[in-house]
Amino acid sequence: MIAYQSPPNIKMIVIFTVNKNLKSYNMYVIKTSMNTINSHVQKIEFSCDGKLLKGMLHLPDMNMIKDMRPPLVVGSHGLEGSMESAKQILLSRILPERGVAFLRFDHRGCGSSEGDFVTETSLSKRVKDMLSAIDHVAKLDLTDHSRLLLFGSSLGGSTCISAWSRLCEHGFEPSGAVLCAAPVNSLTISQIPLQGNERRPSLPMSFFEDNLMFDLTEKLSAIHHLLIFHGDQDQTVPVENAYTIHSNAGEPKKMVILKGGDHQMSDLSDQKKFEGEFLLWLNDSLGFISDIHGS
Repeated sequence: MIAYQSPPNIKMIVIFTVNKNLKSYNMYVIKTSMNTINSHVQKIEFSCDGKLLKGMLHLPDMNMIKDMRPPLVVGSHGLEGSMESAKQILLSRILPERGVAFLRFDHRGCGSSEGDFVTETSLSKRVKDMLSAIDHVAKLDLTDHSRLLLFGSSLGGSTCISAWSRLCEHGFEPSGAVLCAAPVNSLTISQIPLQGNERRPSLPMSFFEDNLMFDLTEKLSAIHHLLIFHGDQDQTVPVENAYTIHSNAGEPKKMVILKGGDHQMSDLSDQKKFEGEFLLWLNDSLGFISDIHGS
């Protein structure tokens, strides 16, 4: 990932994410304000199943929210992603500007967190990672965990669906969720990444059969204040998953189908729509947005 920060008099940040074989790239343009608030970023470390996991907690300016503990959005990345994904970088910028904290972290075996990707990756373990992350941040007493919202992209979206009921059992009832290109039934996934890359060896089909087989349809009725994004040309997780999620989830809910959109949300107009719809959903879920720019 390459990030370009414009000079002070230009209000944008451009993020390029280049795939491993350098054959394609995604460009994300993030508009900011010249009077952007001074948000606070805190590195966090927490343990889960004996593994040290790492993340970043982005907090708004306490003066802006009148010293109240802010709501918290927690992000979960995709199968081979990390907390440095373009969508999470975007959220780490726009949410603190609106008085909302954002937690992004690397699941075990990914990014800067401990663990072996091949032996430590499963949906159930990712749910445990998320529970441990939220529990750790709650103990810091810097955010209002009674106003907790979830964000997940691809397998991260599946993690959010699966974690919802577990969070309720642990006293962290979510106020809503945003899911991007999330598979609700793993049997629908059309492109399984078996080929090795610079981070891991080739994977046998048994890796997915043993660790990543799931159907989360029955868990959807408990989820409310849900926003769903999916490209209708997603060649990895077919768009039928979005329709299944929408038809089975509780109210209120909204589905945004991105015409011609791919799995990565590569199109700039789709990214802009994601940002705008996310902020509207945030207002609906929390009842307010503290926006110092008046937008």
